Amino acid sequence: MQHTIVMTGATRGIGRVAAEHILRRSPDTHLLVVARGSSGARPTPVPGAGGPTVSCISADLGSLKSVHSAATDIRDRLDRGELPPLRGFVGNAGIQHTNALTEGPDGLESTFTVNVLANHLFVRLLQNRFTTPARIVITTSDTHFGDARHNLGMVPGPSWRSPDTLARPGAFPRPHTTTAGRTAYSTSKLATIYLVHEYARRLPPGIEAVAYNPGFVPATGLARNAGPASRFAMRCILPALTLTPLATDRKAAGRHLAEVALGTIQAPSGSYVDRSRVARSSKESYDRRREADLWETAERFTTPGTDSAP
Repeated sequence: MQHTIVMTGATRGIGRVAAEHILRRSPDTHLLVVARGSSGARPTPVPGAGGPTVSCISADLGSLKSVHSAATDIRDRLDRGELPPLRGFVGNAGIQHTNALTEGPDGLESTFTVNVLANHLFVRLLQNRFTTPARIVITTSDTHFGDARHNLGMVPGPSWRSPDTLARPGAFPRPHTTTAGRTAYSTSKLATIYLVHEYARRLPPGIEAVAYNPGFVPATGLARNAGPASRFAMRCILPALTLTPLATDRKAAGRHLAEVALGTIQAPSGSYVDRSRVARSSKESYDRRREADLWETAERFTTPGTDSAP
């Protein structure tokens, strides 16, 4: 049966590869891509897709008002029958800044907004439109482990604060530094796992939620806000690590993401998929109190009508 998968972060990097795999392997899929500057819902061809269509909707993931508008538009299209039934959401978009002070239009810290709150807003506004069985996939990162084995010493480990603090600029010491920006990134990825655990407990039966870790993938757009030296290393030097177990090449990471989204890689709801297999995330990532706190804060920031919501 024809169905819709909504996807962010599908225009470059592993998301682009995953989108092409989804459309090739699942001919019944209509892929709705959420991206900044997209032009409405006109179907456009995807290279190698073999015929299926992809439509686009514009949203700035750093603006909760923009995300709310896009999610509401998707919901309305589903209600009008303009889109096939919704069977999946892939929150693959992510951002990393060179500081922890970058503020979005809502007055919130940009890393936390894009990597955490935008996904939560999509999930909550679309959750009653899913046709089961359905799957939600949120791309996370093994930087949330905070050790050299998982982050190669390049990204500091997470530094958890109250979610209300994490959502605000300047949550970490020396917030103007690259170290603080990377700490904001790893902490936001820990937060995505907390929310996946909450989704598994709170969403209606038949809707699975899975956290996907692609591993370290050089030569993607994640370092686009870094300095020239870091961008050069990511583009020209670090790709050599894909020849070792320390890194994953873009094609493999995208293929695994597609397999998780389509359910080819079987994973219980609430689980953590490390590349192509279900695994345990960090010990710190299992904390019911933090998960509940984050849920409450994410709800407050994303629910219209509250002081902190768009």
